[in-house]
Amino acid sequence: MINVLFVCLGNICRSPMAEAIFQDKVKKSGLDAYLSVDSAGTGNWHIGKRPHEGTVDILEKYQVSHEALLARQVEKKDLKAFDYIIAMDASNLGNLHKLKGQSESGELFRLLDFVPELKTKDVPDPYFTGNFVEVYAMVEKGCANLLTYIKEKESI
Repeated sequence: MINVLFVCLGNICRSPMAEAIFQDKVKKSGLDAYLSVDSAGTGNWHIGKRPHEGTVDILEKYQVSHEALLARQVEKKDLKAFDYIIAMDASNLGNLHKLKGQSESGELFRLLDFVPELKTKDVPDPYFTGNFVEVYAMVEKGCANLLTYIKEKESI
């Protein structure tokens, strides 16, 4: 099983959106038996909460399942358990690098590393900007390209 973890700040906007979109793509590709998907936040403010209503609304608009999503905080053990750890922005990535030690095996990326045509490499936080439509488009494209990358790299 290949384990993928999406990480943002509070785990109520960007990373649960990415988890839901990526899981939807995995399922539609028939790869559920090969890929496991989760999300977490670097902060602890929203542990146990459902995604932000803006995230829920945009996922429902595109008919992407979100029922099982609950916020949690990333832990050091996640950095060993997950093969691909995908941060939403440079700050999240920096926090993950601080948490990661020499022995953890997960590869760290930013989601928009997989969308080279975009000028920005950080997914803006719609909790602060309110721009869930723009964020959804960025996350959807990043997830599509990430899935292609993993399929090629892992030969699945």
